[in-house]
Amino acid sequence: MQTYFNELVQHIRSLTKGDEGFTCFLEGEDTDFCRFNHGKIRQSGHVLQNKLRLQLFDSQKHMEEVLTLSSRLEDDKMRLEKGLERMRAILKELPKDPYFLLNEEPQSSEFVRKKELPPRDRIIADVLDEVEELDFVGIYAGGDVYRAFANSHGQMNWYESQTFNLDWSVYLQDDKAVKQGYAGFKWEREHFKDKLAQARRQLEVLKRSPKTISPGKYRVYLSPAALEEVFALLNWESFGRKSFETKRSALVKLFDGQERLSPLVSIAEDTGSSIAPNFDHSGFLKPDCVQLIQNGAFASALTCARSAREYQTEANGANHSENPESVAMAPGALEEKDILKELGTGLYINNLWYLNYSDRNACRMTGMTRFASFWVENGEIVAPLNVMRFDESLYRMFGSQLIGLTKDREMILSNSTYGKRDTGSMNLPGALIDDFNLTL
Repeated sequence: MQTYFNELVQHIRSLTKGDEGFTCFLEGEDTDFCRFNHGKIRQSGHVLQNKLRLQLFDSQKHMEEVLTLSSRLEDDKMRLEKGLERMRAILKELPKDPYFLLNEEPQSSEFVRKKELPPRDRIIADVLDEVEELDFVGIYAGGDVYRAFANSHGQMNWYESQTFNLDWSVYLQDDKAVKQGYAGFKWEREHFKDKLAQARRQLEVLKRSPKTISPGKYRVYLSPAALEEVFALLNWESFGRKSFETKRSALVKLFDGQERLSPLVSIAEDTGSSIAPNFDHSGFLKPDCVQLIQNGAFASALTCARSAREYQTEANGANHSENPESVAMAPGALEEKDILKELGTGLYINNLWYLNYSDRNACRMTGMTRFASFWVENGEIVAPLNVMRFDESLYRMFGSQLIGLTKDREMILSNSTYGKRDTGSMNLPGALIDDFNLTL
């Protein structure tokens, strides 16, 4: 695919005229997928797709078109020719964009991750063997992912990685279930088997009579999977330069110095340790790490090329939305084996869902507990917990009420396949929190 992309880029170069320039960004995948229900295959297939974001510019005028490639060179060359003709006709009618900014200093790169996945059929066979007696519902997606960039200044960037993601729930009955996931670069049946063993233990607890607790403040443990839902909401327009400057960020009080988080909290965009490419749509290389919050205080904002021009600062490889793609939260000192003892009496929350802001400016969010969440007494799991709603500020969760974070973190790869396989990830610890507010 890399050779094919290079040939298309050379063809685009031959088609530009006068002072015209171009950028192109490839998003491609070669993916096997399989859906499971009741521990059996319900749908299986393969997706091969490549989309090219082609941008034509002349001075400060620019426009973009997304082309679906056919993998037939002559057909795709014709698509490019027609696309450039359409854009060229429109471009001369467009106004100049004062905030248009591209990288004009070529910074080429190439990254190809070692491929270690076994054939899809072996992975599926392993899954079916291990879940034979379980009500197992989930989806597997695995294979190659490509990202590439090129521009008229001669810059070429290539990223290629092979990953898998198995996302599933094991049901007891009705809404009683354990949700889990397994993702990475190398499939290990024993690791999957260990995950299912944990699910079986939690299913046994779910057979007990559930406990309903009164609204109030409780000590809770939020697993890395639960924190993933918190960050999924927080990532939405919270860390970007434009969001801070326009006061739309949920963390604006942190940015302005009115609030602080616990000194235990440090959060970064950690591209160097993630599965995301190290270049953006404008050709800027991403630093290995951008520290967003350092020891509870604001450190820096994610800044795309457009915001860099508008607010007279430096771009740091952020995407157009300036949302984090490779979140990493620094670990703490709590040992995983001691969590129940440290929790004492309270809630062990495996999953959250339906999160949204109840007060965006105060970074206050509300949501529901989900799946296998448990009531714990004196360091022992006693009963499954009936669904509860929480309403809590991040400045309390990660601030005044944060007791500690786990030493071990979980690398959670995005399971999003909406339009294409995502290259996002989160590397998160678990969090022990006091006086967590449950409202109903």
